[in-house]
Amino acid sequence: MNVNQLSNRLALVASFLPEKSNFADIGSDHAYLPCYVCLRDEKAKAIAGEVNEGPYQSALNEVNAHNLSDRIDVRLGNGLQVLEENEVNQIVIAGMGGPLIRDILDEGKDKLGAVDRIIVQPNIDARSLRIWFKEQGYALKEEEILEENGHIYEVLVAEKGDPLSGYETEQIEKELWLGPHLLKKNDQTFHQKCRAELEKKQYILEQVQRSSQVDEEKIVQLKKEITWLKEVLA
Repeated sequence: MNVNQLSNRLALVASFLPEKSNFADIGSDHAYLPCYVCLRDEKAKAIAGEVNEGPYQSALNEVNAHNLSDRIDVRLGNGLQVLEENEVNQIVIAGMGGPLIRDILDEGKDKLGAVDRIIVQPNIDARSLRIWFKEQGYALKEEEILEENGHIYEVLVAEKGDPLSGYETEQIEKELWLGPHLLKKNDQTFHQKCRAELEKKQYILEQVQRSSQVDEEKIVQLKKEITWLKEVLA
């Protein structure tokens, strides 16, 4: 992967940034995403945030190599602490676990005042982010799923708005887990993920039922999730 050839995962994330975007890429690594966007949109500008010295230096080198230091500011710091209040209009956080992304957003809520779009790509547990968006007053505007190099990734796009828009109240627990937009699209990659999830849940259910101390509450939850997955795959 390089600035001219992003991974499909990051290219999908970039596609949700508007023209003339003014965004922060948190956990930017080599700053490939900000460079990619700014090389294609001369009005775009970005802040590339990195918490570790090595990736921070790599990001600086990448930005300088493309003569983009006037539009991409590389900063060393933890999460949204690299930002000033009302400094950016979009936030991108990609390639981390869902709970970590959620914590970064939650700890940096004071930096989200001018942010009109949040784009996240969790490696695991997208549900934790859907719940956070709902609780914090963000509408889940779009979701995509893709497979790359043997891994399945989800991309979520949220904006300030009605946090229940797009959800069906009677099945919100199911939609928070599997994704309301992904359920509607119900494409091949989503099926692939649900098949793998079904196998995992069925295995866990067998193990729980065999346990000497049966957890009835967990069994009920697992059976409910297995039913949901079978509905998707039917």
